[in-house]
Amino acid sequence: MARTYRFRDRWWVAHRPAVVRDLLVDLEHYPSWWPQVMAVAKIGEDDARVLCRSTLPYTLDLTLHAVSRELPTIEVSLGGHLRGHIRWTLVASERGTALDWEQEATVRGRLARLAAVASPLLRWNHARMMSGGYAGLRAALEAEDQ
Repeated sequence: MARTYRFRDRWWVAHRPAVVRDLLVDLEHYPSWWPQVMAVAKIGEDDARVLCRSTLPYTLDLTLHAVSRELPTIEVSLGGHLRGHIRWTLVASERGTALDWEQEATVRGRLARLAAVASPLLRWNHARMMSGGYAGLRAALEAEDQ
């Protein structure tokens, strides 16, 4: 059994796209600014293992593979507990950068069984994780300015 989720949102930051991109492609430092990213290990030039935990008491064990690091679109493919992709499109604006992100993830196994009965709870958990990421991204970019 598998279940696919799709998420989209738009974030705004007061920094140039290249500065934002540099932070987003530096996976090894995510734990320093994204509270729900517990650990990142580089396993190859384009690959990393990432452990994430939001509010619910389970840890996602993911593998990420860099598909694109070039502006305007940054993309990674997902493996591990989730299969799919995460894509960030960075667009310059008078306010800095608009980050349009989308994620498509298929869950399998035990997590998919949970999703069958607790989909709203999993969506809420994902929203909490992304909220932490947005706040952390803004704070990390502001810290670079000082």
